[in-house]
Amino acid sequence: MKDLGLRKVYLFFSSVLIFILHIPFVFAKSKPEASIQSLQQELPPTAGFGFIGSAESFKTNVLYDSLKLSTLGLGKQVFDYAMRGFNYMKDHGSFNNDNIISIVDFSKPSYMKRLFIIDVDNYKVLFNTYVAHGMQSGKAFAEEFSNVPESNKSSLGFYETLGTYMGAHGYSLRLHGLERGINDNANRRDIVIHGAKYVDESLINSQGYIGRSWGCPAIPQKLHKPIIDKIKNGSCLFIYSPDKKYLSRSRILNRAESPYLALNN
Repeated sequence: MKDLGLRKVYLFFSSVLIFILHIPFVFAKSKPEASIQSLQQELPPTAGFGFIGSAESFKTNVLYDSLKLSTLGLGKQVFDYAMRGFNYMKDHGSFNNDNIISIVDFSKPSYMKRLFIIDVDNYKVLFNTYVAHGMQSGKAFAEEFSNVPESNKSSLGFYETLGTYMGAHGYSLRLHGLERGINDNANRRDIVIHGAKYVDESLINSQGYIGRSWGCPAIPQKLHKPIIDKIKNGSCLFIYSPDKKYLSRSRILNRAESPYLALNN
């Protein structure tokens, strides 16, 4: 009951803040000369997300705290990156199933539950479980990444989930890589979500980490069908690592950080 009360307080203040932050845009509409360029000039260089982004950032904080994601092991910085790109792509109409976000945190070892599937509209953690990385990315930790076919490495970044099919691994989910040069070879590489027997706690007990894939984010066999059915057909998947090369190259993250500038690029 206490958590429910806190969530209601968060949602109330979030609604009030969003209303206040949109007041400037109401007045701006009454002045024909107002433009994106003039709004940019009024914003200081360090404004970050600006008016809209501030509301989104507030909602992100509410979501993170209310779901107690820190106690599940999902770092705040990882969640911020995921929601930054998710909100940016959502605003540009990239996702049909835009109430679900899936986050894979490869900063954590494979013996930890590093897949988080979240319903952002209903404030629910739907799944928190194990996920494999590519066999050439590392053993317990994923440390090397690639977009190259037959590299057997994982690829970072934002993906859109597509449709399902029956393949060599049974019921599987196709992925579309949204980041050029980073994960856009996902289809060529047959990078999909599928169930795998090697994603199992018994291997953690025997060797210290779960098995590895050929680059696919493979998930536990007993959960693969409900997970795939929940996230299929146009939801967002974000695969993260504190990889400096990725963070500097990701157009989605870097444009989402400056949305006003992105409108003109």
